Amino acid sequence: MPIPSKSAISTKLAPKAIGPYSAGIKTDHFVFTAGQLGIIPETGNIIEGGIEAETRQSLQNVQKILEAAGTNLEQVVKTTVFLRDMNDFARMNSIYAEFFTENPPARSTVQVAALPKDAAVEIEAIALLVNE
Repeated sequence: MPIPSKSAISTKLAPKAIGPYSAGIKTDHFVFTAGQLGIIPETGNIIEGGIEAETRQSLQNVQKILEAAGTNLEQVVKTTVFLRDMNDFARMNSIYAEFFTENPPARSTVQVAALPKDAAVEIEAIALLVNE
């Protein structure tokens, strides 16, 4: 039986990891992203504009990691959304819906006590690896 492969994914188009972890991990069949904040890759700062802007930037960061691994948002099967304030759910959800218009992935959304960099939202994803 062959040993499954595992490789770290990074791209200059998404923020660098802010700790001892990879932005993404590619396996034989899946790509797992680390949680992505609404960080602007070029500056390392959280985007201004509130929950909507942070959600959009977070999902763009997820998208860039997936693309660097050879897959895309259409192949996402599961996401987890971490919110600093559940009162932001509807506004986050409206932006999220722009990225997943057909066959949206399964999703969990939880409120957390705090996020790195005092972010309002963090999103992670699991996607199928598109055949190369």
